[in-house]
Order: sequence, then C-alpha cells, then structure tokens
Amino acid sequence: MPDSPPSQPPGRAVRTDRTLGSRQLAAMLPDPTAARPAYRHLAQAISTLILDGRIALHVKLPAERELATALATSRATITAVYDLLRESGYAHSRQGSGTWTDLPTGRTPSGITRLLGHQDTAIDLARAAPGMAEQTLVDALAHVAPKVAEHAHLPGYHPYGLSELRAAIAERFTQRGLATMPDQILVTSGAQHALTLVLGLLCRQGDRVMVESPSYPNALEAMRRARLRTVSVPVTDTGWDIEIVESTLRQVVPQFAYLIPDFHNPTGCLMPEEERVRVLGAAQRSGTWLIIDETLADLALDVPVPPPFASHAARGGTAQVITIGSMSKTHWAGLRIGWLRAPSRLVTELAGQRVATDMGGSVLDQLLALDLLERAQEVRPHRLEQLRHQRAVLAAALAEHLPQWKWQLPPGGLSLWVDLGEPIASALAERALDYGVRIEGGGYFAADPGILEQRLRIPYTTTPDALREAVRRLATALADGRPFSSTTRQPHWIA
Repeated sequence: MPDSPPSQPPGRAVRTDRTLGSRQLAAMLPDPTAARPAYRHLAQAISTLILDGRIALHVKLPAERELATALATSRATITAVYDLLRESGYAHSRQGSGTWTDLPTGRTPSGITRLLGHQDTAIDLARAAPGMAEQTLVDALAHVAPKVAEHAHLPGYHPYGLSELRAAIAERFTQRGLATMPDQILVTSGAQHALTLVLGLLCRQGDRVMVESPSYPNALEAMRRARLRTVSVPVTDTGWDIEIVESTLRQVVPQFAYLIPDFHNPTGCLMPEEERVRVLGAAQRSGTWLIIDETLADLALDVPVPPPFASHAARGGTAQVITIGSMSKTHWAGLRIGWLRAPSRLVTELAGQRVATDMGGSVLDQLLALDLLERAQEVRPHRLEQLRHQRAVLAAALAEHLPQWKWQLPPGGLSLWVDLGEPIASALAERALDYGVRIEGGGYFAADPGILEQRLRIPYTTTPDALREAVRRLATALADGRPFSSTTRQPHWIA
C-alpha cells in the first residue's frame, strides 16, 4: 500500500499519489557546498521552488538517505534540511509516512504575488508584455458602449465566444493563407487558457510531450502541473535542429508537441517554411498533435507576417494541428482574450471541457477585442515602429555598456536572448534587484533543470529611457566587485 500523507485539517485538498524522485529534486537544487551552512542553503532553495510552483504542493519528498546520495552530501545535512522545512511550514511529516511539501500560513505562491503587481520602483524586465496606448483603449471603449447595451438583455453566456469575434478571428486566418470557418475557432481567456484546455482534453498523466528548450515558462509549468513527461529539443541562436525534432517525433512518439515557430519566445527565431513542412510530415507519421503558439506572429519587425503554420498542413493532408493565439503581446495582456483554431469537432469538445470551469468570457472584453481587431491596420504600424525603436535602443545600450555580451537581433518578437559568456545569469539577476532591475535568468526558460545559466532574456517592451537605465544598472551590478555564487532566489512572474 502506498504511503499516505499525515492527516490534514478539514478542507485542505491533498493528493496522495505524487512522489518527487531524488534525482529529479537534486537536479533542481544548487551545489550543497556553494554556501554555508549547507542545510540552510538547500532548505531555502526547496522553499523557493515550492513558492514558485516548480515543486507542487502535497508532493512526497525523497527519503533522506536517497536525497543525500543524489546530492553527494551527508544524511545529517538532509535531516537538518527537512527539519528546517517543517519548522518554517514548507513541509509536514508523520512517523513512517514520509515528508510532504506544504505552504506556510500567510504565504502566497510567487506567480500570484507577481500578478498582483510590484510594490517597489524597480525597472521590470521580467515580463515581455507591452502596454496599450491610453487613447486607443478610450476610443475602443466609447465605440463598443452601444454594442454592450445591445447584449444586456441576453444571458451573456458564450462558451464558444461571441459569434462576431469568432468570425473576425477566422477571417484573419483566411487572410493569412489558411481558410478557416468560425466553427473552427474557440475564444478563450488568453493563450494560456487555450493551452490548458487542450492539455485537459487530449492528455493523460504520464503522457510524453515534446517541447522546445528554451520555451515559454508558463506553458512548461502547465505541463508539469498536468504531470506530463516532457522531452525537449533545443532552439539555439540559429534556430531549430530539424533532424533532432524529426528523430524525437519518430522515436518518442509524443502525444503532442508544443512549438513557438514565429519569433520564438525567448530566442526570437523564425522557423523557415521548409522546416515547417518537415515538422508537419514527421508529426503526421508519428500521430502527434502539434500545438502551435502564434501569440507573437503579428510582431514581425523586419520580415512579412508569416503565414499560419497549419497552412502548410492544408496542402499535405491530415496533420493534427491546433493553433493558439492571443491579444496579450500585440495589444494588452489585461484584455485576456485568446483563441484556438482546431477541427470543428474538437472545438465542440473543448467548449464542453471549458464549461466545467468557465462558462464563457466577458462580453465586454470580447467586444473590445473585436473593435481592436477591426482597427488593427490603423494601430499596428505605430506599435511595430515603436518596438523597432525600442529594440534599437536596447541593442545600442548593450553595445555601449556591456560589449562582451552577445546576441542575435531577432526579426520580430519582444526580446533579446543574450549570451553572457559565463553561467552567472541567476546570480546576476539576484544582484540586479539591489540595483533596481528585475529580470530572470535563462534557467527559468529551460525545459530541463540546470541549463541556460549563461543566458538572459531582455525584453524591449518598456520606454527607451527605462531600457537605457536598466542596461546601465546591469553593467554596474556586473562590475561591483563581488564574486558571483550559486544562489537560489524567488523567481518572478514571467510573461
């Protein structure tokens, strides 16, 4: 019979079927010898991972002896780690049952904390999410007010999304080269909502999924919470190694693959057309669903907007492709409007999945989205020119203050993927907070633990003055004379 966690107070939900392996946990932790005392160093690292959500709540931690072996440290050290976690409320135990993760009373997971906003004045480079011009929003609100009144006498439940908005999104796909009907569109509360709906319908615990590394951290987190087994393929400054992608699809036969082919987050790479055709062919042969994230596709700064990935499938037949998108990167994340395009029967099943937790999005938000999409040709050129200018400002500031860092100028998207030349990204991010800059190291974009520590994602979504000042502060933080050590810090919400 499997171990069960200790008795819990009424109302606390406990999962009894989850165990964190010793090797898996050890791969997420820093070197025990990097700081003294080692037990405090490790306990802080584990509590941070729990707050961050990378270690789930109510998961059984490895036995002390097993974790000590995996970390090449003493059992006494691990005993002290677990004692400190229990004292601080991050774990609870019962004789013979093991040690289970917990959340201290009064503490809030860091993702929620960061979504609620910052209480300081640090320059925020952790989120690649541009704001919306105030006048654009004011004009849109004034224009849709009469339309909201027209809907007021109706119940307001639209599990598929407003019909007018579905039609407008379908027309956008058609104009970009992929004939689409409104019944192939499901309007969601952002692209992340679309992804979680797909995971809930198509995947079961333990299914294999192919992901890129690096990739969008919140998508990776959704897969971890669904208890899927990720298999990563690399994306470098030069893009995808399609032979690795093809061989992974052939050998692993994953249930689905999650890809960001358009101005990839965080590298900015754009997948060439011929490589898209090869990926589609390999996925078709393996029977793998492709989930294509196109949230950045419209942010083409130096090239034309790419046609939909699925348009290549339309030429060749039966590949299973689900396309997700949103207005968060092109307009405003506060709008919370996203969508997915899929076969109409699957859209119906996903709408049924949605009703169990969310009977439909805000009518007002959808009417605003419709108005903004209809006026996109007026608003988009200014937004793209603004991003080009901010990208140039960031590149110039880096060249002036941190010429030893290297990067490729992306043809679109919202950020630079910077190579620091040494694995100090997390430590530099920790120190940068002292200088008033919030940023995340490359490790938070990695599908596998312990890699990409030589990388920073630096968005160019804030003002030119803020970008210049942020780079100046980063250079000062890098040069302040203190040696970098392997530290673990509480990460921030990443968009």
